[in-house]
Amino acid sequence: MGSETDTAGGSRSRARADLMRIFAAAVAAVEPRRVVARALAGATPGSGAIAEAIAHAPAVRMLAAGKSAIGMAAAIAEELGPRLGSGLIIAPIGAASPTMPNDAANPAPVRTIHAAHPLPDASSAVAGRAALEFAASIRPDELFLLALSGGASALMAAPAADLTLADKIAVTAALMRVGATIRELNAVRKHLSAIKGGGLLRALPASARAATLVISDVPGNDFATIGSGPTAADPTTYADAIGVLKRRKLWGRAPEPVRAYLERGAAGEIAETLKSGDPRCARALHFIAADNRTAVAGAAEAAAARGYRVEREGDLAGEADDLGRALARRVAAIETPRVCVVAGGEPVVTVRGAGRGGRAQQGALAMALELAAAAPGRALFAMFAGTDGIDGPTDAAGAIVAPTTVARAAEAHLDPAAALARNDAYTLFDALGDLVITGATGANVADIFVALVNY
Repeated sequence: MGSETDTAGGSRSRARADLMRIFAAAVAAVEPRRVVARALAGATPGSGAIAEAIAHAPAVRMLAAGKSAIGMAAAIAEELGPRLGSGLIIAPIGAASPTMPNDAANPAPVRTIHAAHPLPDASSAVAGRAALEFAASIRPDELFLLALSGGASALMAAPAADLTLADKIAVTAALMRVGATIRELNAVRKHLSAIKGGGLLRALPASARAATLVISDVPGNDFATIGSGPTAADPTTYADAIGVLKRRKLWGRAPEPVRAYLERGAAGEIAETLKSGDPRCARALHFIAADNRTAVAGAAEAAAARGYRVEREGDLAGEADDLGRALARRVAAIETPRVCVVAGGEPVVTVRGAGRGGRAQQGALAMALELAAAAPGRALFAMFAGTDGIDGPTDAAGAIVAPTTVARAAEAHLDPAAALARNDAYTLFDALGDLVITGATGANVADIFVALVNY
């Protein structure tokens, strides 16, 4: 086995370059315009039903919402041409303006609203109202096409009656701080919303048909969870939402209007979210155009093309600290040459400090600490990064680590263990020059892990 200390600097540089190329391939595999065009053409396995519904609809009106909304909407407009009646795009603040077809064959007016993420604000409320109004304006003979991607939950905010946006923000922020899973988060916010939990489907005319085309950032591709399920039946209840807040020890700290609203719902005084027996569900199609597995497959293909033997790990899940340490032990045990380990998923972080970072950077720092003990001197580099290019509230997608990361930090008078404890991985990796900076990618299928071992 080679060692990082006795490998030439050029070899280390090539390994880091390979990591970036493999990550770029993962992102390219889920590029919104590409995967949507394939789905609309019926070229993606299983896409025939949704492609047929769109092809046979007299007219289609499109709502695209989420981090991938711009690319998804552009692909839909290109594929549908004059059959697209009109459109509404809801994208993150800072996202590039869409490049839409603008000729005689594509006369549809398409409006764009930029809104806040990961926490909603007044712009998200504007977007949520616009989405509900757009759905309500659909004619019975038109197909409502929702292009949905991760981030839509925050981008479209429509508080339920008797609640304010501030109420929803307080609860959402508290749940995120304690590391609530996406399913826990959605169980609560769907029951505080007029648009989530099937609320958008309810806003359509009773006889209207809907098709939801999804780029999924949710492990398992649960339609009720992606974007908080605006057109999907919701299996959770008001009682479940209360249970999440109590289990996470947030019930007593939730705003009084939220507690009162949820208690009224649990008592049957407020209608539940959309359930599977509702006849509207029979008129709604859903299809996954791409997900985290698509990105992992793209990464694996790129690694194999560069001469690595690829090993796939299970889904990235659980606390980022625990996951980082476990992956460090896993890759340290590999003895064969030129191995690339790839995995994808969505870990969580229980925030205990006031530092800067995200789940990918937190996992990377935990891995670096474990590698220092488990793989000293080994030729090994690893990357954790978010496919959207944005890890937590930072400008980084993630970070790259090696067995020497901790020693390099010590030389720079930095304390990795303390940084991990205060959730301040960004500051440490920034000082070391080990952040992965890509800018917003327009894709969003959770996170990717890549390790090059004995390169």
